[in-house]
Amino acid sequence: MSNAENARLAVGTVVGTHGLKGDLKVRPYANRADLLFEVQSVLIQCADETFSVYESERVTPFKKGVLLRLKGLADINAVQHFVGCDILVDLDTLPVDEESEATGYRLIGMRVEDRRYGELGTLEDIFSTAAHDILVVEGPYGEVLIPAVEKFMTEINPAEKRISVDLPEGLVPEVDEI
Repeated sequence: MSNAENARLAVGTVVGTHGLKGDLKVRPYANRADLLFEVQSVLIQCADETFSVYESERVTPFKKGVLLRLKGLADINAVQHFVGCDILVDLDTLPVDEESEATGYRLIGMRVEDRRYGELGTLEDIFSTAAHDILVVEGPYGEVLIPAVEKFMTEINPAEKRISVDLPEGLVPEVDEI
């Protein structure tokens, strides 16, 4: 999801084309459709794992997904080969506005440390539930799901790329010592 240079977030998959002017039907991943409206460009990753960057010309809601038109690709033949590819955004291009839901995704790639357990790993993803967002952390304790609530999150330090948490017992799986 992230690499040494840029953290990228997959926001959806191209599931088809729409019309003759090159619109792509994008099925967004859980609660990520809004991110397509907040960026000027997207990355497209197909089966060969390489990224191509395109400027967004138009993004519109469509049924349960989004229609995306890319600048310079104005006909169905120019975009047909993107069906099945993933759409990603560069997290550095998301708005910094505190009111924007996109701001939380800027945390992906940060180290997460707990007061009691120490290093929990790296924040790999964020997803939403009806109650609040959930941070998905991968590290020495395996996958740890942390509710993104003020009660547990004690500090976010962008300069050090670190999130400090104070989790209750039971949220971090116990690691058997050998």
